[in-house]
Amino acid sequence: MTAVGLRAARAVAWSVLPAELVLVVCLVAGVRIPVPVLLGAEALVVAVIVLDASVLWRLYAAARRRDGAGRREALRSAVGTLVPVALRRLVVHEFRALHSLGLWVLRRRHRIPEGARPFSYTEPQTGIMWTFVFVSVVETVVLALVIPWPLVHAILLVVDVYGIVIVLALQAACVTRPHLVEADGSLRLRYGALFDLRVPAAVIATARVDRRFPGGGPVRVDEDGTLDLAVGSQTTVTVELTEPVEFVRPLGRHGRARTLRFHADDPRAAVTALTRDAGGTRDRTATSPLTPERRASAALTPERRAPTALTPERRAPTALTPERKAPSSTPDPPG
Repeated sequence: MTAVGLRAARAVAWSVLPAELVLVVCLVAGVRIPVPVLLGAEALVVAVIVLDASVLWRLYAAARRRDGAGRREALRSAVGTLVPVALRRLVVHEFRALHSLGLWVLRRRHRIPEGARPFSYTEPQTGIMWTFVFVSVVETVVLALVIPWPLVHAILLVVDVYGIVIVLALQAACVTRPHLVEADGSLRLRYGALFDLRVPAAVIATARVDRRFPGGGPVRVDEDGTLDLAVGSQTTVTVELTEPVEFVRPLGRHGRARTLRFHADDPRAAVTALTRDAGGTRDRTATSPLTPERRASAALTPERRAPTALTPERRAPTALTPERKAPSSTPDPPG
């Protein structure tokens, strides 16, 4: 299968499917479509399905012959070649978001290993998400009262309800998938189901609280190798690395970054966790361990460790003289 034929199959498939969806909506809504147009559209859809099936089979057979892969691996390779990466990742993100919605309902979080410290990042966007949900609910109610056609109302109701569920799922994915500082000091940055980056502890040089307001979307990469993982158009923590790390952007593009900026609702706690080693007993940016000389100078001397012994004079009070034991006699009267 040549690259030109593969691109042609993709272009035909992704241009015909939206037209078929519009045709189905028109039929459900009661729009009269001429029979020749309907038959021609259906014939075109069948031809596209046959074409895609043929291309998929050729890719599957080529993977079996070339790599000697099993059936499942060959089918996965064929689908990965035929379906665009961006579309595959969007579908995967949507399923992961719906899974996160179930975790959110059960009050669970996604894959937090033992000893890891989670850090939430949803505070700047929570109000916006709930505003979207409220507006969507109001829109659904208004359309139900305004639209008189039952079929159109049913279609819009399904679309609106699914939109509300997706907004809730996106927020749930961010709540159930927080940033993590794991027990070995490594960092895991996440943004819902859209972004996931693991940073080994060995490459983390410094971390500091640094509030910035970058423009663009939630995941943005500058030419100087800086990754901005913003929430509500802001970041609060900056991490400098000793070497670049690779990551995958939400739609499948790859990137490299040596400086990471992300948002955490409690940036000071996140920086404190990042600047400690795996045991959590020493700060990477704090003072160095005590030398033997400093330990010796800090040790207490025997005189400092124990109080000075009391002398016999200090242990017992001074004995009273006979004159002090008895009151003195009164003086003789004058002669």
